Amino acid sequence: MPVFKDIASLRQWRQSLRGTLAFVPTMGNLHEGHMALVRLAAARAEQVLVSIYVNPLQFGPNEDFAQYPRSLDKDLQQLHAAGCSTVFIPDDALMYPRGRKDLSIIIPPHSLAKVLCGASRPGHFAGVCTVVNKLLQMVQPEILILGEKDYQQLRIVQQMVADMNMTTQILPGPVQREADGLAYSSRNARLSPGERQIAPLLAATLFDLVQRSTPQASIAELAQAGQDSLEQVGFVMDYLELRDSDTLQAVNVARPGARWFTAAHLGQTRLIDNVMIPL
Repeated sequence: MPVFKDIASLRQWRQSLRGTLAFVPTMGNLHEGHMALVRLAAARAEQVLVSIYVNPLQFGPNEDFAQYPRSLDKDLQQLHAAGCSTVFIPDDALMYPRGRKDLSIIIPPHSLAKVLCGASRPGHFAGVCTVVNKLLQMVQPEILILGEKDYQQLRIVQQMVADMNMTTQILPGPVQREADGLAYSSRNARLSPGERQIAPLLAATLFDLVQRSTPQASIAELAQAGQDSLEQVGFVMDYLELRDSDTLQAVNVARPGARWFTAAHLGQTRLIDNVMIPL
């Protein structure tokens, strides 16, 4: 399994390929959620490339960039076992050779990027779009695989690709969950044993809200009840909202295809999740 750390070698490899290339961008510390995306990529393309890069551009000044878990050796072993063809591991000097203070960046649409996580993480999605755009230019894949756990990110990247007239097809991967319902996340490793026992209540609350989301229900009352129950067990809420899956705008009446979104801190760890009302 070749591992590239420079653009020239990556492009030489890319030019020699025959068949379809699927690309899975990651920040490392890989888990079963990532492996499901790699397997999805392998099922849809002859070649699979995974990138590992913790992008500083998408972290705010008071966020956990320095503490973000890194496990490169373990990551490479998992990728090899999952059928990954190639790994790309750029560093800051490669991604941002002139530094990050005077940089061309991609500004995503405000309607998608200023709500939900974007409301409390200014600049986050500009950092996401910029690094994904750069990686797509470097890798030139036919297919981009993104997980639905970071659903807002998925929608923003979809819009960026459409707005920039890119030909890359985006294929979403369903949220992968542990046996108790907690969505897989690299940040789960930072939960204490006690917090790990509480964390599945985030998903459980969303699934309960989905069941209670009838056309006659008050969305505001449902959201408040869900938030109150989570705060009682120790979550510090960022948001708990029902929004349209396409526009990410607030929904006042429950309808199939809308999604409940949440973000909350448990101790020092920020968790996100979303569940769609079934079609």
